[in-house]
Amino acid sequence: MTAVLTVDDLYQRARQILPRIAEGAAERERLRVLPYEQIREIARLRLLTFRVPPAFGGPGASVAQVIRFVVDMASADANIAQALRPAFLFTEGLLAPDSGEWRQRWLPRVMAGDIFGTAGWERGAANGVVQARLTQDGDNFRANGTKSYSTGALFADWVSTSALNTDSEAVSFTVPRDREGLRLLDDWDGTGQRLTASGTTQLDNLLVYPDEIRALPRRGRRSPGTAFAQLFLAAVLAGIAANARDDAVQYARHHSRPIKHSVAERSADDPYVKHAIGQIAALAFAADAAVSQAASAVDLAAAADAEPELLTRAAVAVAQAQFFAAEAALRAGELAFETGSASATLREYNLDRHWRNARTVANHNPRAYKAAVAGAYWLNGTEPPGALF
Repeated sequence: MTAVLTVDDLYQRARQILPRIAEGAAERERLRVLPYEQIREIARLRLLTFRVPPAFGGPGASVAQVIRFVVDMASADANIAQALRPAFLFTEGLLAPDSGEWRQRWLPRVMAGDIFGTAGWERGAANGVVQARLTQDGDNFRANGTKSYSTGALFADWVSTSALNTDSEAVSFTVPRDREGLRLLDDWDGTGQRLTASGTTQLDNLLVYPDEIRALPRRGRRSPGTAFAQLFLAAVLAGIAANARDDAVQYARHHSRPIKHSVAERSADDPYVKHAIGQIAALAFAADAAVSQAASAVDLAAAADAEPELLTRAAVAVAQAQFFAAEAALRAGELAFETGSASATLREYNLDRHWRNARTVANHNPRAYKAAVAGAYWLNGTEPPGALF
C-alpha cells in the first residue's frame, strides 16, 4: 500500500485547525467545557497518524516531525495535547519490533481516525503495581479493579488498561470505550490540566476476549518508544511556554495599562513589560530547541536499531529537555503576570492556567530526578534507569 498521506499534508491540516482550537482554549478551561468536538476533529483530520508507516497508508513521520506537531498543538491547547498522549503512545507501541500481529490489527484503526485512551495507574500500592484482576469466564475473562489517571479515556473509541491474569502476570488489553462494565468517571480535580479527562476508570466485571490481551513490555527496558513517551511530556511543556508568550503579548497589547509611575503611555512601550515578554519569548524558544534536539537524538537511536550507547544518549537528552522545558514553562507562566497589574489575575483572562498546567505536567516526572540522571551520566557515565525513560 502506498502512502496516502504525507507529513506536509498533516502540517497543512494542523495549520488550519490549531488556530481555531487556540481561540477557545482559555474559555473552555475557565468554564470547564471538555474538548470533545476539538479532539474528534483532530482525529478526523488524521492528525494522530504521523508515525503510521507508509505500508499502512500513513506518512511514516520521524519523531522530530511528530514532536513538532505536539509542541504546536500544546501551544494551542495543552489540555488537548496531554489528553491525546495515550493515542500517540499507543501508535508508538505498535512500531516496536515484537508487535507484528497487533500492528496489523490496530494501525488500520488508527488510520481510520479512531482514538485510543488509557486507564493507567492504580492507587494504594507502589508505583506501577497492578492490582486489578482477570478471572476466567468460560473461554473469556472478566476484569475487575479501579484505575486512576485515565488520561484521554473519555474522548476515546478504545481504552487500554492492565490487570493480573490467572497466573498473576500483568497483561494489557484494549476494549471498546462503550463496552458494558467499563465505567469512566469525570472526576479529575487536579489544579491544572483540568480538561484532560484524567479521572477514574472502574472495571466492573468487564468482559475481555482472549484476543484482546497482550503481554506487557518488560518494565525497565529502554527503547526509542520509552524515550518518546517522556519526550512527549517535554513537548507539552514547551508548548505551554509558547502559549504563555502568546497570551502575555495579547494581554500587554490589548488589555494592560502602564502603572502610575511608568514612563510609557501604553504597556507595549513600557521597558519592564518588554523585558518580561522578552524573557518569556527566550524561555519558549530555548525549550522548543531543547525538545527538538532531544527528538533528533531519539530518531538517531531508532535509526541505529536501538544501539545501546545511542539509546543512553537519547535518554539523557530527553531528561535534559524535560528538565529545561519544565523550568521554562513554569517560569513563563509566572512571568505572564509581569505584563500587567492586578487586572492580569482576572479570571476572564485565565493567565494562571499556564502555570497550573505546567505544574501538573511537570509533576508526572519530577524534574529533580531528570537533573540527577543527567548529572550522574555526565559525572560518572551512569546509565539512566530504564524504568524512567
